[in-house]
Amino acid sequence: MKVMIRKAIRVLTCLCALGVPVLTSGTARAEEPVTAELRPGWRLPGGDHMAALHLRLAPGWKTYWRAPGEAGIPPVFDWSGSSNVARVTALWPTPHIFRQSGARSVGYKDELVLPLRIAGSGGPVTLKANMMIGVCSDICVPQTLHVTAVLPDSTSVDPMIAAALAEAPFTAKEARVSAVRCSVSPTKGGIKLRAEIDMPAITGSEETVVEAGQPELWASEPKTRRTGGTLVSETKLMHMEGKPFALDRSKLRFTVLGDSQAVDIQGCG
Repeated sequence: MKVMIRKAIRVLTCLCALGVPVLTSGTARAEEPVTAELRPGWRLPGGDHMAALHLRLAPGWKTYWRAPGEAGIPPVFDWSGSSNVARVTALWPTPHIFRQSGARSVGYKDELVLPLRIAGSGGPVTLKANMMIGVCSDICVPQTLHVTAVLPDSTSVDPMIAAALAEAPFTAKEARVSAVRCSVSPTKGGIKLRAEIDMPAITGSEETVVEAGQPELWASEPKTRRTGGTLVSETKLMHMEGKPFALDRSKLRFTVLGDSQAVDIQGCG
């Protein structure tokens, strides 16, 4: 979590350098840009629970995906105040690409329903979230939010959560990804990563997001192009503290984003 907070601070510094105004918590503003609640959801047949974090954004505001891009603020979640919770897994819906001041960010506007799969540890479950997120319009505002809910012993499906689950990216198998090849080479301050992804084109202009799967590593905005049946993505990976590092290729994660589709690809050869 400390690494994520340092990353958020680094992003705020980058936003200031790009000329994007950033408000601190002590700055007055006319209205709250975001409100949050937990949708309590339903109990799954295997005993896990499906709930959701529901963020409503004021008109013109946006918030960020798990990998927010160079102009985004990474979300940080703390579930440690929950009761009888062994694990919380966020199931992110397909995000959108935004560009501001020449930089790319990845996220959502209007609202975000983020499904949460909760593995209990026995007994009634109380889910409590303390989170730090970024919201941006003409200005960027770091927000600290606190929400809690007692999860019901009910099998009644929440249609809003079900709709968000249906917006998840396709898996590599569903998108007919046949191969992912990676090569690395040294470059100033880090390494250059080139990924060749054999897959059919998806609708619209294709962009990629690269996640190293190692929280201390930072990936720059990739350059993406298509050569026939192969999508080529090139990015630079850097250690957040400028240290040398070893790359675990099995932890690499590539998300291919189109106009209304996305594909989630894990690892590369």
